[in-house]
Amino acid sequence: MASAGEMVKQASESIAAAGCETPEVDAKVLVAKALQMSVDDLELDGTTPISAEVRDEIERLVARRSEREPLEYILGRSRFRNIEIAVDDRVLIPRRETELLVAIGVELPKNARVHEVGTGSGAIALALLDERPDLRVTASDLSEEAAEAARENAARLGTPLEVTVARGTPDHVDQVDLLIANLPYITDTSIDERSPEIRKEPEIAVLGDSGEDGLGVIRSLIDETPSGWRMALEHDTHHGPAMRELLNEAETRTDYRGDERVTVGLAP
Repeated sequence: MASAGEMVKQASESIAAAGCETPEVDAKVLVAKALQMSVDDLELDGTTPISAEVRDEIERLVARRSEREPLEYILGRSRFRNIEIAVDDRVLIPRRETELLVAIGVELPKNARVHEVGTGSGAIALALLDERPDLRVTASDLSEEAAEAARENAARLGTPLEVTVARGTPDHVDQVDLLIANLPYITDTSIDERSPEIRKEPEIAVLGDSGEDGLGVIRSLIDETPSGWRMALEHDTHHGPAMRELLNEAETRTDYRGDERVTVGLAP
């Protein structure tokens, strides 16, 4: 009977052979999941025996990862700011750089009104409400499946969040202090520069109608937004100059890596 440590080694080798960036970390997480224990506990005692049933489960999980399925989908969860979000292939996996949108939102004055367009899993809106429960936050997504995922996350977290299915800003949202969005900005060309895992995420959330410059969806939202509304929009790292042209009184914020990631400004 193999030990947990031996299974981690075997899993790591398989995942590395598939070209994944952090094979040992992934292997530990997947073995721990199969054993229903934490990674910390797994690392404390690698001699834990592995039954045939658990070994089969580990091999199934490793096979999924070796096919470059995102680790978050396999685990069914993703950490975002201070909350844990359930994720599956209905929604984009929330990234650490997107936490910048939440950081901007928490700067708002008390009782400010916020609407998020393209909420996906609901991560941004729910993280805002977690940190600033005084804010009046609503959300929308053009995907019914994504909207349902956001509602499920809200229910699981016990956080009231109204989620509407709509393209762009819903008609009932007539005034906000901040319109926030992480819309598709990857192009058919730039997607090849990303890790293969991104192709497992919903195409509508990754590419959408971003066009040749990646700003197609973002530009459409700006065009339909009432003049003077403040917007905080995530974009690719090279989009800062173009975004500052699209919005009035615009400033671009950098993410944790120092890359230009979110531009805040007024709809023209």
